[in-house]
Amino acid sequence: MAKLGQVTLKDVHAAELALKGLVGETPLVGCSWLSERLACEVYLKLETSQPIGAFKIRGATYRIASLTDGERARGVIAASAGNHGQGVAWGARKLGCSAVIVMPKSAPLMKLANVKALGAEVVQEGESYEDAYAVAQEIAAKRGLVYVHAYEDPHVIAGQGVLGLEILRQLPDVQVVMGSVGGGGLMAGICAAFELHPQVEIVGCQAKGAAPMARALERGQPVTLDSAATFADGIAVRKASEPMRKLLAARMAKLLEADDEAIAGAVVTLMERAKVVAEGAGALPLACLKEHVARFKGKKVALIVSGGNIDVNLLSRILDLGLIRTGRRIRVNVFLPDRPGSLNRLTQILANESVNVLQAIHDRNEPAASLNTVEVALTLETRGREHADRVIAVLEQEYTASKVIVAR
Repeated sequence: MAKLGQVTLKDVHAAELALKGLVGETPLVGCSWLSERLACEVYLKLETSQPIGAFKIRGATYRIASLTDGERARGVIAASAGNHGQGVAWGARKLGCSAVIVMPKSAPLMKLANVKALGAEVVQEGESYEDAYAVAQEIAAKRGLVYVHAYEDPHVIAGQGVLGLEILRQLPDVQVVMGSVGGGGLMAGICAAFELHPQVEIVGCQAKGAAPMARALERGQPVTLDSAATFADGIAVRKASEPMRKLLAARMAKLLEADDEAIAGAVVTLMERAKVVAEGAGALPLACLKEHVARFKGKKVALIVSGGNIDVNLLSRILDLGLIRTGRRIRVNVFLPDRPGSLNRLTQILANESVNVLQAIHDRNEPAASLNTVEVALTLETRGREHADRVIAVLEQEYTASKVIVAR
């Protein structure tokens, strides 16, 4: 196996051979709705269909498969916010060795439960991935365990690269491949898989609140952020290491970025239009494609939906944010004349505009209301931004003597 900075197509082919019978191929499906609206051919590489619901199963399993019998007898350990931990736990169980996963206290409950269900010993320490990593190193040294790094490992990178070989077989004339970057292992593997296809554009994506690799590529040196502010926990890393920067810089001059609102919108779009449940990191490539749509016009674009392990409570909040961003849900405070029939008049206006009222709070004691008015706080469901703007305009025209406050 090559060194970390020298992972090649040959290494990816070796990983593919070793993973046969262990990790299966995932589908690449076209999405006509997205293709029509984004003016390019959009294909979704559904790593959500993996046994652990994420691509991390590939690199982790290949790393464990490459260990000697003696090393596997010692057991393995990893630090992870969730998906890598599941991959290591799954691979360890499949190949008959013990696993310890160190997870930050902020790790999603769903991913924590999944790691435990796979039979791994879970240690929760620290507030971030970096904190968990430091603890895992200490435990590895103390107990003699083999550390399986989430991305700074040539076997892990080569294992993730097998995904790229599948895309080439499934869509030989692909022109663009987009995937999320946390530490960089996935896209480094993709770069190696496309070694003989320099005409294919490899595009890495990061969340704006956690984009150390984007800054590192701009500056040409390692970068460590003060914090990683994104709900996309799978890529919420603060540090971009120099070895990974060099691997990615050889093929990618820059990364695209999208904010959390755009990512939330992409989660909603994938659920509604592609019938795919994606976590934040899995939806990020679509968010970046939508933000830079002109750049990819007319091209065949493969989006790596890297994972679908999203906590149900978080999903509820994301859906709400996504609906608000797209104008499908708005919050409006209307101050009505305090007299009989006013509320009935308001609801009739909304009915005439085909608006669905999700919540209405009628408050006569609101401090902002005068003695002659009453506040009604509304949460409304609309058909989109244009419809929402029309509803607001109608309300503002109807209640010119009072006022309408819109919370977007």
